[in-house]
Amino acid sequence: MNAVQTYRYLQPSALRTAGLDLQTSGGPAANPRFFSGFLTTPAAAAAGLLAVAEVARTRYHQPVSPASLDPVVTGSRNRLRFESFSGCCGVHARMDVVPAGFDGEVVGHGTTNVDVNPPLREALARVGGIEPLHLAVGPDDLTVSTMEAAVVERKVPLPGRWMRGFAEVHVLTAGFEPRAEVPAAEAAAFLRRLPGGSDRSVLWAVPAGRTLRLTSRPAPGAVCLAGAGRLAALRGLLRHARTLRVYGPTVRTGSPAVPSTWELDTGSLRLSLTLSPEPYRGFSGEGAALLALAGDEVIDDAELVGALLSWDPTIDVVALAEAAGLPDDRVRAALAQLGTAGRVGYDVADAGYFHRVMPHDAGRAERDNPRLVGARTLVEQGAVRRDGDHATVRSGDEDYRVRRLPDGGFTCTCRWWAKHQGQRGPCKHALAVSMVAEVTA
Repeated sequence: MNAVQTYRYLQPSALRTAGLDLQTSGGPAANPRFFSGFLTTPAAAAAGLLAVAEVARTRYHQPVSPASLDPVVTGSRNRLRFESFSGCCGVHARMDVVPAGFDGEVVGHGTTNVDVNPPLREALARVGGIEPLHLAVGPDDLTVSTMEAAVVERKVPLPGRWMRGFAEVHVLTAGFEPRAEVPAAEAAAFLRRLPGGSDRSVLWAVPAGRTLRLTSRPAPGAVCLAGAGRLAALRGLLRHARTLRVYGPTVRTGSPAVPSTWELDTGSLRLSLTLSPEPYRGFSGEGAALLALAGDEVIDDAELVGALLSWDPTIDVVALAEAAGLPDDRVRAALAQLGTAGRVGYDVADAGYFHRVMPHDAGRAERDNPRLVGARTLVEQGAVRRDGDHATVRSGDEDYRVRRLPDGGFTCTCRWWAKHQGQRGPCKHALAVSMVAEVTA
């Protein structure tokens, strides 16, 4: 389901004589400029921005005509971040411009949708050499009469899947660790060896000296690479990169497919692609955030934590917990709730959360998660009967047995569990049991 937001641009984005003029849809003030300055590596920045825009236009699973969806840009203290999801929601792209990447000042903070239109994409593709590139996020000036007379109004479909995807990605990547770092030359050779865009196989990349070796089976230290063609967006930045870093969760022999993050670092900016566990799986359905959203106190905690957020490049969870007077696990659950409203993301390179705000109703967190709605209904109906670490849940005309595992997860006798084996989050019966257990704890 799409949540259609209306964005107003004063004029189309363009590459002008003075530099790159990105028109934004708004923020703390109407059509603000929260950054103005030169990008220190213009060709690399242009390639990175094109990659983020290209991911937004691409549907890797069952390709269809390009979707013209504008990337999201966030300015916070000394960072600029550009983000997008693919049309199938299975790839999350982000370009982070770090302080070495610009010669200017982040004069404000905010999150907007950036208009990356076809003429701008063509202009960016022509950027090269050492010619200066100036970035102005927002127009030079604004008056109401000028805005009303010259406004270019567009309805940009901001899919509900994007919002759920933002929430899932930040929960999943918060559990990632660095797995490999490969010099640029070896990274280019590795990417050239990958299967083409139509390949849907799940491979595993294992560190091997200065490069990565592909294998068909998981092993300790390996990184999952599902649908290798989905890394194609990295190729445009390869000639500017210094290193390729790879991040992922802990993997063991026999592990199922898992998500992973692949990041090119040029020294002045980082371009990362986070891939879903399998090409046909969009992040919006992974269910990683469900347990965090199930707690009765999570909405109140999210309001408190949200009021304490600042626009620092990264969010210190420990400091935030101290300021809020909450334990770390409740702060992380609150951040998961805020993530469903697009208010926080996670940066694997910095190993920390960051603040952003998108035009989205936080109340959609529950409406957008049918399993969460179903679980609350079961609890309200008194359908859960606990028996130690086991429980019976009456749903419709069936009884389902739910068992809590030593690691805190659940198993269930329902068809959802039989199909996914916990790989896409808990079923509604397990969620209902966790809610009841929390109330009675």
